[in-house]
Amino acid sequence: MRRIDARSLRGLAHPLRMRILEAIELDGPATSSTLAARLGENTGTISWHLRLLAEHDYLEEDPDRGTKRERWWRLPHRQTVLDPSEFLDDPETRRALDVYLRDLVDRYYTRVRTYLDEDWPAEWQQAAGLSDWRNLHLTPAQLTTLNEELAAVIDRYTTPETTNPPTPEQGDRSERAEPGALGERRDRVERGDRTEPTDLTSQTGRAEPAEDTGAAAQAGRAERVIVQVQAFPRRR
Repeated sequence: MRRIDARSLRGLAHPLRMRILEAIELDGPATSSTLAARLGENTGTISWHLRLLAEHDYLEEDPDRGTKRERWWRLPHRQTVLDPSEFLDDPETRRALDVYLRDLVDRYYTRVRTYLDEDWPAEWQQAAGLSDWRNLHLTPAQLTTLNEELAAVIDRYTTPETTNPPTPEQGDRSERAEPGALGERRDRVERGDRTEPTDLTSQTGRAEPAEDTGAAAQAGRAERVIVQVQAFPRRR
């Protein structure tokens, strides 16, 4: 596990760098040219941000894919934890934290809007959930426990097989689940921020194989699922 410090937070807190990390998280290892095409930026700009992310250990080169002409970038296989309370006394770092968290919330919203704009079969619309619970009255310790218990449930549905997704060039986009931008899971902000895409699994924690036996199997196969959890206090 790696804890984000003030220097590495300032290196991360840039909208384009966060979009780069998310693109690699969702679609697997990439080059500066593939990312430039996907994000609508020029290759030189993307290359500069990639090197900066690698300097702060958010990315690493993929030697199995790289060539003399192209460098492939991937996410390190480890969990990264961010505790906002560690940066409250440093105005400069607190500004970087604000950029990071606000961009994170914007991307949460965008993911949900993207799902709503897509045409999913009825069984997926029945299975998906957009829920909130607003009458809980908890202490900080109870909220911490709640978040830990929710994380434990997600962990049951996450398997080792989901940590090495094929690239788009390799096909089969349905069973990818990159281990998270920076390791076993996406950046976890303590107090409950977890964004961890997973394959659907059984309660045993092992992925259920999808049999390709026609349209019915196609509709019922495992797809990438994004679980977003936000749990926070509200002033009256």
